Amino acid sequence: MENSTTFQNFNISQKTLRAIEDMGFEEPTPIQTSTIPVILEGRDVTGQAQTGTGKTAAFAVPAIERVDPDNRATQVIVLSPTRELAIQTAEEFARLAKYHKGINILPIYGGQPIERQFKGLERGVQVVVGTPGRVLDHLDRGTLSFARVGLVVLDEADQMLDMGFREDIEKILEETPNDRQTVLFSATLPKPILEITKRFQKNPEFISVARREVTVPQIEQLYLEVRNREKIEVLSRLLDMYDPELTLVFSNTKQGVDELTTHLQARGYFAEGLHGDMKQTLRDRVMAKFRAGSIDILVATDVAARGIDVEDVDLVINYDVPQDIEYYIHRIGRTARAGRTGRAVTFVGPKEYFKLRTIQDYTKIRIGRIPLPTQGDVEESRTRRMIDRVGQVVEEGGLERYVNLVEQIIAEDYTSLEVAAALLKMHLGANAPSDRGSGPVQDIGGTRGLAILEIPLGREHRIRPKDIVGALAGETGIPGRTIGAINIYDRYSTVEVPPDTVEVIIERMEGKTIAGVRLLDPIRVAGSPESGRSPEGR
Repeated sequence: MENSTTFQNFNISQKTLRAIEDMGFEEPTPIQTSTIPVILEGRDVTGQAQTGTGKTAAFAVPAIERVDPDNRATQVIVLSPTRELAIQTAEEFARLAKYHKGINILPIYGGQPIERQFKGLERGVQVVVGTPGRVLDHLDRGTLSFARVGLVVLDEADQMLDMGFREDIEKILEETPNDRQTVLFSATLPKPILEITKRFQKNPEFISVARREVTVPQIEQLYLEVRNREKIEVLSRLLDMYDPELTLVFSNTKQGVDELTTHLQARGYFAEGLHGDMKQTLRDRVMAKFRAGSIDILVATDVAARGIDVEDVDLVINYDVPQDIEYYIHRIGRTARAGRTGRAVTFVGPKEYFKLRTIQDYTKIRIGRIPLPTQGDVEESRTRRMIDRVGQVVEEGGLERYVNLVEQIIAEDYTSLEVAAALLKMHLGANAPSDRGSGPVQDIGGTRGLAILEIPLGREHRIRPKDIVGALAGETGIPGRTIGAINIYDRYSTVEVPPDTVEVIIERMEGKTIAGVRLLDPIRVAGSPESGRSPEGR
């Protein structure tokens, strides 16, 4: 897993390196390190690697490097077993070819109107990614020419053979030029795959990424289905629901780490980021704060997390499904240290289920699905923790002084049950502590030059100061640090903001949600005729 190679070590163009940098990947995966240089040399390759090891970039990077953008003829053919994989592979090619002007990529597969594919092929595409049947169909129709094809990639070759595509694959390979380069990737290398290798490849280089059997029985592994735009809200609710002491959140890219850290900080969480672009002194400082508990959430890339050795991490969140399966093993291994139990939760997007299946096959462990947490789940979890804490306090004893106080209250004609219920209501109904405060507003007249806005949500809606900070920062883009004091009342709240942001906040927050509660009425300037309240007369 340790790997000092960087993408800069490969003989690839600055355009491709720039695209890789935009994607945020810090270093190549093992299959990329082993394969990219060999394919760049023009040699045939048979690679044994699982889905989710980063093998798409292993053949896409050198394929893009060899394409002539001034020639509209098809030069690269990639065969995929399913339409879903064909689409994902084409999207990866497009991201890597971002700065190569003139390179066109087209996915072709069954189930899509063939007329649309005709138009794409007529315009000229250098890279075609398709299922064997549909590629052969276009070849038979004369809408796709193999005359200038210099590279053919068979992706997930064993799956294609299992699906009955062997004859189609062989016919396609027979129709391509004899001097082509042939690259084959397969999770397994059964006899039929080796027969294709022997017949259609020229002295191929066999490359295999070692597979380890891994079991992590003491870690509770879970996943949930979440769309990208919902991730930050779901993450916030998980953190509030589980209330972990130390949490590691993994993002695949450096940019992702920076953005997520900013969002978490804006929502009031004590979070810091860690990635390869940070200077070592800064990384050491962040790690020291995490070990000391002065921050309780560390957002990191896989590369930056290698040096993390903290025994008390009790929650790992895979904010992104890892690009290499073994990264998953290293991530979840950061919890459950020293015999402790731990929990790992993976966010899975609509297009990432095949990655999840591969991880489950690899780890030999079933990853359980959990529903998206609701605000009600968060409140129930808080209540449960409060009840548990009450039990602990009772067991610890030393309650004599407080028993006397309760007896005094009971003497006023209240039952002990009513007293206990009132105390719980006072505790659970209170707002979480915040450095912005939720008590009486300071400098209510705006002596610090801040304007006061009134938000039509309050205690009755379970709103907290960090919910307001997160919503305003996330929806309007204003920095969370510029937001002043926040007050939470029963049915509404007030927040201090820079005067030049008032109009933007009112406009952009219209109809939006805060902590899952939609704003049915607009945000208004406190003390305005529309608000019906004056700043002083509360």
